[in-house]
Amino acid sequence: MIFRSKANKALDKMEDPRETLDYSYQRQLELLQKVRRGVADVATSRKRVELQINQLEQQANRLEEQGRKALSMGREDLAREALTRRAGLQSQIAELRVQHDNLQSEEEKLTLASQRLQAKVDAFRTKKETIKATYTAAEAQTRINEALSGISEEMGDVGLAIQRAEDKTAQLQARAGAIDELLASGALDDFTGRRDDIQAELDRMGADRDIELELARMKAELGQGPAPRTAIEAGRPEQAAQPQQQAAPPQQVQQPPQPPHTQQINRPGEGQ
Repeated sequence: MIFRSKANKALDKMEDPRETLDYSYQRQLELLQKVRRGVADVATSRKRVELQINQLEQQANRLEEQGRKALSMGREDLAREALTRRAGLQSQIAELRVQHDNLQSEEEKLTLASQRLQAKVDAFRTKKETIKATYTAAEAQTRINEALSGISEEMGDVGLAIQRAEDKTAQLQARAGAIDELLASGALDDFTGRRDDIQAELDRMGADRDIELELARMKAELGQGPAPRTAIEAGRPEQAAQPQQQAAPPQQVQQPPQPPHTQQINRPGEGQ
């Protein structure tokens, strides 16, 4: 039972309704061709019977003339023989006429059946083409929808590949960001170059100052504090230190005290 169900499901998946409709239409055309062939055969038989009737009627007429001629010549025996043969032919003609009528009636029935079958075949052909067109349109629409929604196998594989690539990219970005944070905090040593602790401290102080300025600006917008001073008004530590150094008066360098007894260097031309 399970095997039959699976087999029917597989056959239903492999079956194309368009091919089934074309096959049914072909079978109906073959049946219509057989009916037409039967009509032609009956018509041929009817025509053959008509020819036989005509031949027998001609023979009967000739025998009747022969009997009249024999009777006029006083040969009553010949006239009787001719009439006897004519009576036999008349009997055959009567049987052939009955057969002819039957064939003609059968021909009319087959002709009517052929016409009805032709009408059914034409109607089936129209319906078949309509169903095929509808099925083709539905199949195309289904394929388009599957392609757009990613249900098809091809789009499913592409979607999985994109998802894997995005996951791997996100993982690499997170790893790179974590390593940068560890390097910045000093938890990891940067072997690619010498780490500048002073510059790192200055960068941290600059970041803190930017945050304080942004916080003050937001408070000023909300009316919770004065407007933040700009960098020129507030003055950066390094810029504020520089004017102080320039404004400081120069200090005189104290000379070390001379020793009480110094050795006098004789100049050239002076006496020893």
